[in-house]
Amino acid sequence: MSTLNNKLIVIIGPTGSGKTDFAIKLAKKFKGEIICADSRTVYKGMDIGTAKPTIRLPLFASRRIGALNSVNKKSDFLNRIDKKPIFIIQQVPHYLIDIKKPNEGFSVADFKDMALKIIRNVQSRGKIPFLVGGTGLYVSSIINDLNIPPIAADLKLRKKIEKDIKKYGLTYLYKKLIKLDPGAKDFIDPKNPRRIIRALEVCLKTGQPFSETRNNKKSSFDILQIGLKLPRQKLYQRINDRVEQMIKNGLINEVKKLNNKYSPLLPSMTGIGYRQINLYLNNKLTLEQAVELIKTETRHYAKRQLSWFKRDKTVKWLNYESTEKAKKLIKKFLKN
Repeated sequence: MSTLNNKLIVIIGPTGSGKTDFAIKLAKKFKGEIICADSRTVYKGMDIGTAKPTIRLPLFASRRIGALNSVNKKSDFLNRIDKKPIFIIQQVPHYLIDIKKPNEGFSVADFKDMALKIIRNVQSRGKIPFLVGGTGLYVSSIINDLNIPPIAADLKLRKKIEKDIKKYGLTYLYKKLIKLDPGAKDFIDPKNPRRIIRALEVCLKTGQPFSETRNNKKSSFDILQIGLKLPRQKLYQRINDRVEQMIKNGLINEVKKLNNKYSPLLPSMTGIGYRQINLYLNNKLTLEQAVELIKTETRHYAKRQLSWFKRDKTVKWLNYESTEKAKKLIKKFLKN
């Protein structure tokens, strides 16, 4: 029989759908704590281009705490999670933000390991964990208990693959991956160099298709998944507006600062927003072209996210403004 300390609420949706606002309102209502399932907000210094909550919601009182006394008096949880920072946003703890430098690796296996520890700790204190994000593979690693292959990063191999990307282009490497592993097309984003590099790495080191190493199991958690939907034109307008706001907030200066410390060829630095601004800084695009390309690629990414999430028929899809309906779903879920 399910108990309260085994409950997990998952909030998913495409980029720009309002997941952060939505989840904070619900977490405040149900004494929840948020675990961010986002492959980009894990990186320090990459704030504006990743629409990190502390940047996108500047009116929210946000602070980093060095100890968890105000949240958890029972244990020194930070010391058991490698002293990773916790952000308090509108009185709601947020985990897995700013835990890595852009030149440090962070795999799906890393995410799963850390997220599981946090979820169990939150549950042990009688709180409700909210897994919130748009990175489908991160979410799937938890709700489907993916068996991620324990293959350590091979820096020499990764550098070779990165050189091939620079020489031949990302599309060439993606096609190479699909030849090795046709099943990868179902879950590897052809525009995501970090995912392509990792999948190639596993294929080449194990001799097995990456897709075959990802065996699913039934999660031990009692899960409620809520997906946010809104009309496509509304979503695209929100994306366009957000990109414009990123430029006004200083995305160009953010990329310049990052370039002073890190290579623009790093997987973390080739994400949407950063890649296009670097093309602008290298005089390969005008600023107007770069901005339009960010908008276009973000819209395409949102479409791919929706396709991924809609494969799961257990998701309860709600309008992005339907917090009252979500509250009713959660109340019923917590009572059962």
